[in-house]
Amino acid sequence: MRITRTVAGRRRRAAVMATTGLTATALLLTGCSDSDSDSGEADANGNITLTVADFGQFGYKEAGLFAKYHELHPNITVKENTTAEEKVYYPKFLQQLNTGSGLADVQGIEVGRIKELVDTKADAFVDLAKVVDTDQWVNWKALQASTDEGKVIGAGTDIGPMSICYRRDLFEQAGLPADREAVAAKVAGGWEDYLKLGEEYKKKAPAGTFFMDSASAMYNGVVSSDSEQYYSKDGKPIYKESAGVKAGWNLAAEAVDKKLTQGLAQFSPPWQAALRKGSIATVACPAWMAAQISTYAGDAFKGKWDIARTPGETAANWGGSFLSVPAKGKHVKEAGELVKWLTAPEQQAAVFKAVGVFPSNKGAYELADVKGAKLEYFNNAPIGEIYAQEAQVIPAAVLGPKDGIIKDSISTQINNMEQRGTKPDKAWDDAVEAIDKVIG
Repeated sequence: MRITRTVAGRRRRAAVMATTGLTATALLLTGCSDSDSDSGEADANGNITLTVADFGQFGYKEAGLFAKYHELHPNITVKENTTAEEKVYYPKFLQQLNTGSGLADVQGIEVGRIKELVDTKADAFVDLAKVVDTDQWVNWKALQASTDEGKVIGAGTDIGPMSICYRRDLFEQAGLPADREAVAAKVAGGWEDYLKLGEEYKKKAPAGTFFMDSASAMYNGVVSSDSEQYYSKDGKPIYKESAGVKAGWNLAAEAVDKKLTQGLAQFSPPWQAALRKGSIATVACPAWMAAQISTYAGDAFKGKWDIARTPGETAANWGGSFLSVPAKGKHVKEAGELVKWLTAPEQQAAVFKAVGVFPSNKGAYELADVKGAKLEYFNNAPIGEIYAQEAQVIPAAVLGPKDGIIKDSISTQINNMEQRGTKPDKAWDDAVEAIDKVIG
């Protein structure tokens, strides 16, 4: 898969949102050309330039898709303008939507933002239900970008089915089973079993190593398996009462108390350094996280990492993005056709092969580049099989307009428990205060 990828790739969309799952989404940057100079008019020969604005690493350039599209459509040139961090990209995008100027023909949207745009800006987008076959996606992906009336403002790109990435060699040194099926069996009862495994690891842990990188990352994994997370189906914030949030918070506090975590904010320089040093034994691992690990851990740990199925019986998704077509773009029709092509099975499979972001289009799961994909870096883990099975049974989660803010605020306070010794009750009160200032 990757089979390499990203976040380094991606400090990626999902990740970027900091460990917000927003995702997701932090990112590794790709960069591209700015296309503001395109006038929107075809030249004398009928040639046009389509602009794509995105963040992190969507993988199209790496997979050679823009060049291929030009070969198929010689009169169309695609230029990409990539912002490294989604948290920088999104405010500018909102401003452009509000003014109706400066928009690209195609704009990326992070899953943590999609609900807000569906609720407040749906009229600013083309209805992609008239352009693409939304039944091609895993069912919950289309729902995330749909209004109550059935308008679809975003075509699904990637998703982030969960797993556990772990160091085989460290497990062996700690006297634990290292085979991926055996590891999956150890955590089959859920994230509580994951902490029990951490306690076993700690008893004989190699000096200077920690069971997990971050309790906030584990928290995101726990919450992501719940259908109701931060909002109820009727749109009310329920994070204070949410069973998933409570479970995630309590497990995170337990991990901190038992010193099972190194207390590193994911994607931060200390986190990257810890991967290079080899001090982290496990990471809560949405599909896009593998590339981050392989990028920062480097060649020294190739083959020493592996991937096991997510704890428990309930699948989970962390992160993912969409492509949208602003209604005030310069080339609306042509942009819709580009989005349709980029999100088709063959192109999603090509991106997966190039940078490891997992497809949301179910048709890609039957293609060789996905179905038979293995990650050499992770001891040839059969990621195509692992993530495809997870993806199709992930429950449709209720999204809210401020999911990203809520998740970021809670993750920040978990980090404070780890790094500053803040007591759980105080950390929770601080999280609530920060969230309520934003959402009321």
